[in-house]
Amino acid sequence: MPAFGRLGLIGLLAGLAGSALLIATQDRVLPAVFLGGLAGVALALMLRPVPGAFLDGAMTGGAFGVPLWAACSVIAIPVLSGDDAEWQAGELRALFPELVGWVLFGALVAVLIAVGRPLAARLIGPEPIPTPPAPVVPKRIVVLGGGFGGVTTAAYLEEAFGADPAVELVLISETNALLFTPMLAEVAASSLEPTHISSPLRTSLRRTSVVRGRIAAIDLDRRRVLLAPGASNRHQEEPFDHVVLALGAVSNYLGMDDVAAEAFDFKSLADAIAIRNHVIEMFERADREPEAEVRRALLTFVVAGGGFAGAELAGGLNDFARGMLAFYPNVPREEVAVVLVHSRDRILPELSDELAAYALERMRARGVTFRLGCRVAGARRGAVLLTPEAEIRTETLVWTAGTMPNPLLATLPVERDKRGAAIVEGTLWVPDHPGVWAIGDCAVVPNAAGGAMSPPTAQFALRQAKTLAHNLHATIHGRPLRTFRFKEIGLLCVVGHHTACAEVRGLRFSGLFAWLLWRGIYLAKLPGLERKAHVLFAWLIELFFPRDIVQTVVVTRERG
Repeated sequence: MPAFGRLGLIGLLAGLAGSALLIATQDRVLPAVFLGGLAGVALALMLRPVPGAFLDGAMTGGAFGVPLWAACSVIAIPVLSGDDAEWQAGELRALFPELVGWVLFGALVAVLIAVGRPLAARLIGPEPIPTPPAPVVPKRIVVLGGGFGGVTTAAYLEEAFGADPAVELVLISETNALLFTPMLAEVAASSLEPTHISSPLRTSLRRTSVVRGRIAAIDLDRRRVLLAPGASNRHQEEPFDHVVLALGAVSNYLGMDDVAAEAFDFKSLADAIAIRNHVIEMFERADREPEAEVRRALLTFVVAGGGFAGAELAGGLNDFARGMLAFYPNVPREEVAVVLVHSRDRILPELSDELAAYALERMRARGVTFRLGCRVAGARRGAVLLTPEAEIRTETLVWTAGTMPNPLLATLPVERDKRGAAIVEGTLWVPDHPGVWAIGDCAVVPNAAGGAMSPPTAQFALRQAKTLAHNLHATIHGRPLRTFRFKEIGLLCVVGHHTACAEVRGLRFSGLFAWLLWRGIYLAKLPGLERKAHVLFAWLIELFFPRDIVQTVVVTRERG
C-alpha cells in the first residue's frame, strides 16, 4: 500500500476511535463521528511523530485540537445540523466542554497514530520509501555574441520559455553591455557620451546567464564553446545542446596589412572613443605647430568607405572639427579637411540616387571633401595611398570600407558563402548540424518575403532573432517551425548638422524633417528609459552649448 494511503487509513481509524470523546462532550453524534474521521486523516498526514515520544505527540495533537474546535464545533457542525454558526460570545462560552473534547481528541489521535504506524509496519511490512522524482536535466541554449542579434535572441528566448526549468539560457559576449551602434558616430563626434549608448546586459536579460569572455573555439562535435583564458589564465568550457551563432562581423582590410596597422576601426565603443580622443589630440598638436604643411596633415581626417557608417562618421567629424575651431585660435579654418574616399561614383549606395546626391551636396556645402571612384591602396605613417595613383598627407585614417563575418566561422565545418558567412535554411537552422543556428551579419539568411537574401542590417537581425527564438522553442516542444519573412521598413542616415536622408515604406525625406525623424525613431529604439533620458538631455544641451573637447582618460593598470 502506498505510504500516503496507509497514513490516511491509520488516521481514519484513530479519528473514529477518538470521536468517542467528541460524542461525550456534545449531542451531535453523526457530525462528530464524520468530522472526527476527517480530522484524524488530516492529523495523520500533518504529524510526523518521533518514535517513543508519546507525550510530545500528545501535546502537539492537543494543540491542533483548538483550531479543530473552532472549525468544526463553532462552524461546521452547526452548519451540517442546519443551525447557524455559533459566533456569539455567550454561545462560545457554552461550547467550552466541546473545546476540552477536541483538545483531548487531538491528543488521543496523535498517540494512536504514533502507536498505529509501527504496528502497521509489523503486520503488513514497512512503509514504502517514496522514490524522489528524477532531476530535470535542462536543455542548454548558448547564444554567442552580445550584439543586436544575440541579445535580442536571448530576450525573445526568455519570453518564449518563461520560467521553464527544463531550459537554461546562456549568452557569451566580449563586453558586458549592448552597444547601440546607430549612434556610434555621435560618440566619435562628441555629441554623446559612451555610456549613453551602452545598456548593461545583466539588467536587460533577467534569467539568462551572461558570460563575459572571448570565444577561442567552437567544437560542434563535442558541443562545447571554449573561451580564451582570462584573469585565472585557464580556459573555460561552456557546453550546449543548442548554439546560436550571432557573432557579427569584423573589419575587412582586403589583405592590406599596412592599412590595418595604421587605420582606426569603427565597430566598437572603444573605436569611437579612440577616434574622438585622436581628433582632439590632432587639434592640440596643430595649435602649437608652426609649419603649415605639417599642420595641414594633422588637420586632415580621412574616412574610407561611403556607406552608412562612413557617411555618418564623416558628417559628424566634420561638424565636430569645425566646432572646435573657436577653442584653437592658432588653427586656420581652411586647413581643416574631412575627406571621404569611396570606390563608387556616388555615396550611400543603399539609398536612391536622388537622396544620395542630396547627401553629397549638403555634406560638401558643410566642408566635406569627396574622393569618388578611388580606393585606398595602402597607408604609412603620415600618408594614405589611393588608386588611381594619389596620396593624401594625413595622420588620421578611419576604415569603414569593408567588413567580413567573424573569422571563427572559418573554423567550423559548416557551409559558407564567398564572404565567409554561414549558409542557413529559412528557419535559421544550419543544415546538417542539428542544434546549430545562425543569424545577423555572420549568416546568409533567405527572406521568404521577397526570395532574396537578407541584408546584414540591424532591422533584419532583430526580426531574425524573433523567428529563431520561436523555432528553438518549437523544436524543443516538437512543433512546426516558421520560415523567416520580413519586408524592409526603411533606411535612415544622418549626414551632418540637422541634415539626414530617409526612405520609409517608399516615401523619401531629407533635410531637417528627416533629421528629426532619425532622432525620434532611434531614441525610441534605444534600450532603457534611463538611456533615453540621457540621450535626449544631451541633444538638448547641444542646442545651446558647444561639444565637449575633453579627451576621455584611458587608465591601464599594470600588475607586478
